[in-house]
Amino acid sequence: MTGPQPRPTGPEPAGGSEPAGDSEPAGGVRRSGLRNPDKAVRGLGAGTMALEALVLLLAIQPIRVVGGDLSGAAIGAIVALAVACVVLAGMMRRPWAWHAGTAIQGLLLLSGLLHWSLFALGVMFALVWAFALHVRRVILG
Repeated sequence: MTGPQPRPTGPEPAGGSEPAGDSEPAGGVRRSGLRNPDKAVRGLGAGTMALEALVLLLAIQPIRVVGGDLSGAAIGAIVALAVACVVLAGMMRRPWAWHAGTAIQGLLLLSGLLHWSLFALGVMFALVWAFALHVRRVILG
């Protein structure tokens, strides 16, 4: 098309138009562009916990076959951590669930004392959880 574009015909918001660019609105609240940022962040946390539980449970057999000596205590720790991740995935509405998720990452790192591959999984999921916490802080402030 050539020529001028039609302007929207509607009432102007009170106080004029919103400033362009990345500047914050007059109220000081940063808009994320999400309809419900709380729900989006809860979904990110729940998805991260659910993925961690799935990976932990699916990792038992390959660790046993490739990694060798996986003790009963290590298998018990894996199952307990996976169950805790599933429970936390369902409780992401609670503010303490984010702190508990961080504790889960620490426990997974500590379970590396039972088997080295659990430490490797702990490092990977600690990095994923750190990213989820970063996204939460950016979106919710």
